[in-house]
Amino acid sequence: MKSLAELEQIRNRMANKINVRNEASEDGNTRIVVGMATCGIAAGARPVLTAMMEEIEKRGITNAYVTQTGCVGMCKYEPIVEVYGADGSKTTYIKMDATKAVRVINEHIVNGNVVAEFTIGAEK
Repeated sequence: MKSLAELEQIRNRMANKINVRNEASEDGNTRIVVGMATCGIAAGARPVLTAMMEEIEKRGITNAYVTQTGCVGMCKYEPIVEVYGADGSKTTYIKMDATKAVRVINEHIVNGNVVAEFTIGAEK
């Protein structure tokens, strides 16, 4: 980077990419958010993120995408995955692992059936 103008170009390019992500759910896509703060990573969030991304790619799913976030604020339930539907719904999955992640993609994202036993509401 050699000038302020070049920095401005980079900022504008990245802002456009961020806007595309934010508008995706308005276009009928589902946003899957994996908590990747230190607590999530320590609890095994990285394999969860990888499994979800690989399953979406393997199945050729084009109406959902996976992103990361920082701390969700519920460390004892990590790894946490939140699914935001195009209809404004939100489902919070807790204590995830790679096997559960694939099941969430197959049952919730593909077939539209929440995997209730993995949700925070099922926690006793």
